[in-house]
Amino acid sequence: MVLPSPNLDDRRFQQLVDEAKRYVQQRSPEWTDHNVSDPGVTLIETFAYMVDQLLYRLNRVPDKNYAAFLDLLGVTLFPPTVARAEVDFWLSAPQPETVHLSAGTEVATARGEAEEPVVFTTSEDLPIVPSELVRLVTAPKTGDQTDRTGPLGAGKDIPCFSPRPEPGDAMLFGLPTAVPRCIVAVRLDSRVEGVGVDPRQPPLVWEAWDGARWVECATGDDTTGGLNRPGEVIVFVPAGHTASVVAGTRAGWLRCRVTPPEPGQPFYSESPTIREAEVFTVGGTAAVEHAETVVDVPLGESEGVAGQRFSVSRVPLLMDGEPPVVQVSTAEGWQVWTPVEHFGASSPGDRHVRIDAVSGEFAFPPEVREPDGTMRAYGAVPEKGAQLRVPRYRTGGGSAGNVARGAISVLRSSVPYVAGVDNREAAAGGVDGETVENAKVRAPNILRVQERAVTARDYEVIAHEAAPSLRRVRCLPAVPGEAGAVRVLVVPDAVPDEGGHLRFEQLIPSDQVLAAVAERLDERRLVGTRLVVEPPAYQGVTVVARLVAAPADVDRVRAEALEALFRHIDPLRGGADGAGWPFGRPVQYGEVFAVLQGVRGAGLVEDVRLFPADPISGRRGGAVDRIDVAPGALVFSHQHQVIVTASGPGEGV
Repeated sequence: MVLPSPNLDDRRFQQLVDEAKRYVQQRSPEWTDHNVSDPGVTLIETFAYMVDQLLYRLNRVPDKNYAAFLDLLGVTLFPPTVARAEVDFWLSAPQPETVHLSAGTEVATARGEAEEPVVFTTSEDLPIVPSELVRLVTAPKTGDQTDRTGPLGAGKDIPCFSPRPEPGDAMLFGLPTAVPRCIVAVRLDSRVEGVGVDPRQPPLVWEAWDGARWVECATGDDTTGGLNRPGEVIVFVPAGHTASVVAGTRAGWLRCRVTPPEPGQPFYSESPTIREAEVFTVGGTAAVEHAETVVDVPLGESEGVAGQRFSVSRVPLLMDGEPPVVQVSTAEGWQVWTPVEHFGASSPGDRHVRIDAVSGEFAFPPEVREPDGTMRAYGAVPEKGAQLRVPRYRTGGGSAGNVARGAISVLRSSVPYVAGVDNREAAAGGVDGETVENAKVRAPNILRVQERAVTARDYEVIAHEAAPSLRRVRCLPAVPGEAGAVRVLVVPDAVPDEGGHLRFEQLIPSDQVLAAVAERLDERRLVGTRLVVEPPAYQGVTVVARLVAAPADVDRVRAEALEALFRHIDPLRGGADGAGWPFGRPVQYGEVFAVLQGVRGAGLVEDVRLFPADPISGRRGGAVDRIDVAPGALVFSHQHQVIVTASGPGEGV
């Protein structure tokens, strides 16, 4: 249901012509020729056409009026949300002193022929701290820790793990201090003695100590082949890294630990050794957002009356994170006025302000006449002559900031010793501001829900309001057949990699999103209702297919077939309608066959096999004709394989 548009004048062209002819008969009875060939009738039809156009525009209520009508109902347009990403800043060379990146440092995507660059700014300061190796300790799973710093300095071969390595063995690297959010290169002179492992997939993990536990680190290029040849490992140290005491030495500790092998993964039969080791900082990682910070914005001068409104010129305002405040000048200094959603709960002395993030308007509390004639103030009023200002607010946001990984590659601010930037993961979370048309559709739902969650649809609507960056929301009973328990499944939006491939980690909402949804729903759920907010379970699907195409089309058909599979078996944009694979819907052989048949140039689909897969471990089950999916689960494309062979002479394709 959509709010109906008022029809201010329902007359149309023919009605206007007929009305004019009747008027002619009354005023000019001597005018008797009313046929279309008469020049006077031609003029009447011309004016009727022009009036018809005017009436059409009159009946199109301006968006500004609609926004005002919706505001009277308590429905305001959603402001845009900001896209965020982690960006790596790479040094031109290791530096002896700390390199400081200040908040507000600008990075951007490359400028295209028809596209402007998308600009991001860092949201906090980033110190890139220099590092070096001061301690090397080996820590077998069973046995004592051993300080190997001395023998390493003497040029001796140091075994990294136990003689016959086992999961849990570790080698620890001590740095002079903690290096949170820094990128560290560990350079090793390794020997080919750790036999048995696949150098492309060694059973190793790098971790950093955060004061309470070991936290896994992301790693970049590893040219050591599982500590079996000279090379470097790039380690991205997490933000919680802190110094602590290990083996009697206080340092910032990193470790390389042996992990249990996955099924089919080769394992060490002997320990690798190292003869030299070096650690140095090569960069740092900072959070960036597609937004710009505006500071010290004057609003104007107070007239000392209730209900004043002021506006800023740079819109829209971003309300996620810390919202902007208004400062009012007084004899004692600047007073802070805090934003509220409405003035209904404000007392006469409360310094509150209401912000329209889309229009950039700051509204101060009104006064309302009570039935007995008295005036009730819904908040304090700035004194007459007081100066008003907004010390800081953020503007920007929108879906344009959802750029793919690797797209942020330009350093716009000048930062000494920084040679380049990139983003390892796609930017996510950017949502365009709401249009009036969408608000007209949403308004009936808001009026029906009335700020309380009772039905499944209520939970889904409120969850979307709490986190606009969510792509899909589904409300189900927490336990089938049990009343009073609600399970809300949330799926974030994500930018696929080249070829339409989504990675599993992109489908897991952040802790901040889960907390925002849970907090909003907890305020509006019925008393006694138990609530769980979580991502859905994902069923991995691997398709292995064999196609035949013309020799000139083999590469193109293979690429388009893979793209079609990733597009169809997609929890965000897949399915028959492109709105995302339905919850609980199975994947069947026939529909996958039809998708491949629809690929341009695919002359013959020889074979199609479906395999259920675990998206976390990558384990694949046996071939089946149908993959069933639980009611609250979604499917996820996992490593499809398409083989395209060229048709031979005389074969029709």
